[in-house]
Order: sequence, then C-alpha cells, then structure tokens
Amino acid sequence: MKNVILVVALTFGFSLVSLSASAGPRGKIQRTQKRQMARIGQGVRSGELNGPETRRLVRQQARIGHMRKKANEDGQLTVGEVARIRNQQRKANRRIYRQKHDGQKRENNSQE
Repeated sequence: MKNVILVVALTFGFSLVSLSASAGPRGKIQRTQKRQMARIGQGVRSGELNGPETRRLVRQQARIGHMRKKANEDGQLTVGEVARIRNQQRKANRRIYRQKHDGQKRENNSQE
C-alpha cells in the first residue's frame, strides 16, 4: 500500500514539474502576444497608427499566433521553437515601435 501511494505521489509530482516547465515559455509567449496587441490597439485609439500599418501589424501578430499553435501541436515547445517564436516577437515589437513613431497619423475624416 505504501509503495502504491509513493508511486502515485511521485507520478503526480513529476507531472506537476513537467507541466510547470512546459507552461513557462508558453505563458510568456502568450503574455507578450497580448501586450503587443494591446499596444497596437492603443496606437489605433491615439491615432499613431493608420489603417495599412494596423493591418500589417495585426497580420504579423496572427502569423506569430499561428506559429505558436503549430509548434504546440505535439503538446510541448522545444527550445528551438521557443527561440524562433521569441525572435519573431522581438521583430514585431520593433516594428510596432517604428510604426507608432514614424510620424504618419491616421486621417481624421470628421466633418468640422
């Protein structure tokens, strides 16, 4: 009986360790994705991003999301997959910054 309890406890413990290890990069990738989408939304609201810029940035975020989904199909992300996704997120981060600060503003079509 003690052996059965020990085996169950060890199995449960190992599954928690592997779950927390695999959730680490995945959670960080998702948080980054969410923050980048929030930055794009803020840029639209403030007028710093115009229509074409917004479409390109949202499409880039969708590609990163698709990359993450494809990489996670087998249930875990390898070190290489995480590195590729993080690299794409860094590129997207730089692009969001450049687009928001390039001086192009959304046209205001309001009747004055």
